[in-house]
Amino acid sequence: MTIPPAKPDLGSPREVQARIRAHLPGLQAADARVARVLLDQPNVVIYKSASEVGELAETSSATVVRCAQKMGFKGFHDLKLALANELAVFEQARAAEPPVSGDPRIAVLQQITQAGAESVRDAGALVAPAAFDAVVDAIAAARRVLFLGVGTSAPLCQDAAYRFAAIGVLAEAPADVHVQHVVARLLTGDDVCVVVSHTGSTRETLAAASAARDAGATTVAITSFASSPLTELVDHVIVAGTRELALRLEAMASRLAHLALLDALLVAVAGRDESRSQAALELYTDVLGEHRL
Repeated sequence: MTIPPAKPDLGSPREVQARIRAHLPGLQAADARVARVLLDQPNVVIYKSASEVGELAETSSATVVRCAQKMGFKGFHDLKLALANELAVFEQARAAEPPVSGDPRIAVLQQITQAGAESVRDAGALVAPAAFDAVVDAIAAARRVLFLGVGTSAPLCQDAAYRFAAIGVLAEAPADVHVQHVVARLLTGDDVCVVVSHTGSTRETLAAASAARDAGATTVAITSFASSPLTELVDHVIVAGTRELALRLEAMASRLAHLALLDALLVAVAGRDESRSQAALELYTDVLGEHRL
């Protein structure tokens, strides 16, 4: 089932700032300075030429154009138009939002829930349909699915394994990193290993992912960045990052994005074999009923 690794496709450019952030860790120094200018001063950049943005980033206009192309745009003009459109849509959405409550306790609630909604929307815009469909095919046909993740990704993996099991997929997500590594090495070419990692650079996660690849399993990464040690290891990459949100830590926002993506995979896989899913869900409902008053 293993195929040669492929570079992640970030899909349509609707969420420009999220796309820029997804590429940022893999950029060279000069390109990274350009990306940072794009993120820090988007309202200024849309009125600047490539050479003017180059001055802001202390680099050349050629580097600005090259940076835009590395992020999937035809050139700087194409990126600038997409960014201007995103900013206009964002301002319209902001204007349509209900006013923040005068009660500071409720204001925090509104701000955080709105930020979470933006994180999920960004993730949906970044995911490439072809990559998503390939992962659904792999999971639906797998003999066994192993979910790997540590830190804040671990609860997402355990929840995913439980929910996939409920639709008849043989799935597991060991909590201990040593057990993850051992189980990954015992996979076969009929299995799939789904690795969830915000940065794609956690040592334990990479070790287990390498073991799964060496065992011949189809490997999948769900991550926030287009370029990382993890994306170089796996067969399929789904990038589901978000824009930087001032109200919350970046990893917290990505957790919501990755959870939404796992839920989408669950529903899509269930739809590939409705009879299996329905039979499993009926048993699942019967068992839960035994634990309720």
